Amino acid sequence: MARRRQAVTIKHVAADAGVSLQTVSRVINNEPNVRPAMKEKVRASIDRLSYVPSIAAQRMSGSRSYLILAINDRDRTIADWTAREGRDWVDQMLLGGMLTCAERGYRMLIELVDTHSDHVERELSGAIAALQPDGVILTPPHSENPLITSFLAKTGIPFARIGSRQGGPGIAITMGDTPNARLATQHLLDHGHERIGFVAGPEEFSLSNRRIDGWKWAMDQAGHSHDDLCTRGDFGFESGKLAARKLLTLRDRPTAIICSSDQMTLAALELAREMGLEVPRDLSLVSFDNSPIVRFTDPALTAVDQPIAATASRAVELLIDSRNCPPPGEPVTVVGELVVRGSTGPAPPHGRR
Repeated sequence: MARRRQAVTIKHVAADAGVSLQTVSRVINNEPNVRPAMKEKVRASIDRLSYVPSIAAQRMSGSRSYLILAINDRDRTIADWTAREGRDWVDQMLLGGMLTCAERGYRMLIELVDTHSDHVERELSGAIAALQPDGVILTPPHSENPLITSFLAKTGIPFARIGSRQGGPGIAITMGDTPNARLATQHLLDHGHERIGFVAGPEEFSLSNRRIDGWKWAMDQAGHSHDDLCTRGDFGFESGKLAARKLLTLRDRPTAIICSSDQMTLAALELAREMGLEVPRDLSLVSFDNSPIVRFTDPALTAVDQPIAATASRAVELLIDSRNCPPPGEPVTVVGELVVRGSTGPAPPHGRR
């Protein structure tokens, strides 16, 4: 039987180059105070042995771990994975974050934490102690949980708060919730809609209110009333159906509805069919997220494409760069785009509403 090839380690490189482990680590990490001749000697050994640096080797210098840790909500993430309904928040976050980490010589890991747990600080403390990350990415609702943000601020570890514009420690990054809602509303206004309903997310997410602000602004600019046209859900299907029912049973029902998640929009689409309304002839629908499933509905859903991958990528860049330069003082915005599909069309004539 063929012998298994022994993995090359940092110790082999150090022995081949005739230097200490710490010197090899400093060369791997591009640390200063290593003589050019010594660098060339170590790099020659690395090339000769085809050595691939490990995280443990990179950590030996004691200055960095080369890990970025993303913290996501446990309950919502597990529910999404279990339902297998096409939601791809975590996939997109890892896509953007992992690719950018790889480009910069880092690794990205994800931890699931229950933001509503009384032991949230203990959970987070355990993850930080075990992994010693160089930076942390918080996603909603963690990004606005004062227990989590204050804990991270005390550790001194740089962290980014996706979906938050609130003041306080950490780098605030949003996905353009207000301008995205304006964009969706303006698309419907341009098609002649005047009664445009809005199904917002829960109040615990500040981004829910920012989307309402964008919708209201566009409606106000067009001179259209919106007093009775906003309801809320929890981003899930059942809540979306209840919220859409409130709008579609109004005496003067809306001719278009914007929903703050794909699942709530799918619910509105199902309800419209149950009520005998044809989309988009009788009712236009616009969604937020643009997860894979919206392309396969009938009709396919017009959706605000949330730039999750680009936002995670930007968060990684800012966290890594914060070692050498101060982070931006103002919230960073990565704006999405509207993907127009078959669920939106001209407003129906008044007699057909």
